[in-house]
Amino acid sequence: MLHVISHPDYDIILPEGHRFRGGKFTALIDYVIRQGFVKDGRISQPRPVDPELLAKAHDRDYIAAIKDGTLTKDQERVLGLPWSEKLSRRSHLAPEGTYKTCLKALEHGLACHAAGGTHHAHYTFGSGFCVFNDMAYAAMRLVDEGKTGKVLILDVDVHQGDGTATILSDRSDIYTCSLHCDANYPYEKAESDRDVILPDGMEDAAYLKLLANVLEELAAVVKPDLVIYDAGIDVHKADVLGRLAMTTEGVRAREEMVLSFWQKQAVPVATVIGGGYTKSFDDMIALHGLVFDVAASMMRKRD
Repeated sequence: MLHVISHPDYDIILPEGHRFRGGKFTALIDYVIRQGFVKDGRISQPRPVDPELLAKAHDRDYIAAIKDGTLTKDQERVLGLPWSEKLSRRSHLAPEGTYKTCLKALEHGLACHAAGGTHHAHYTFGSGFCVFNDMAYAAMRLVDEGKTGKVLILDVDVHQGDGTATILSDRSDIYTCSLHCDANYPYEKAESDRDVILPDGMEDAAYLKLLANVLEELAAVVKPDLVIYDAGIDVHKADVLGRLAMTTEGVRAREEMVLSFWQKQAVPVATVIGGGYTKSFDDMIALHGLVFDVAASMMRKRD
């Protein structure tokens, strides 16, 4: 059975009409349970991250500002989220959630985090609704602790993983690959180890053909011992912040392609949910649920 990491304190309260859906995390885990993708006994909760360990990926003054609520107005504006006690607690839980998901993946071959993918968080500041960079933190800690060798962060969120790229720019043991729409946020791009640029309006067939080639390339060039997979759903044609034209069937095919590819390579995969901004809340939850559905199916076949 599939192992899933979640926490009831992932939800945050935001102003009416905010583009980020602060209550989606509880709704997602409820959906995953209701659909039978995971059993209660296979759901684990993280503890808050140790600030000293988080300092692997972030500046100590920035970490303290998130904890104490001393962000400036400009910092909040760039972040795109108002500071609150709930935001602080959530932000200290989620990086540890991704780390724990990676440990479960190393143990069982595949595990899913019902949060994470905060790839716009940089070393000294948060941006684009991302406070701390869970993927950079988890990858750095795992390698530094000797729990795994080379890590591949495969980011298919429609927006570039700019914060991930900059934080990890000097780490040869962590490879960053971002497939993203060039015309989308962030408008000033960073340099990942591998950036795959997608044109506006890209549809299922062209996307999946390109992805298949990228996966083959990554397996040959990177030879990872662990993959952290940011399964952002803002590639969907109904997403208000994306610029691609993928269907629900296409997103499912993407998840099947990625997870089955690395399974055949015997490389463990830890998934995080990334971004998703459809107008319909229920549709957004169902789209986020696709990676759990595919992962659960694969684990059942193995069991």
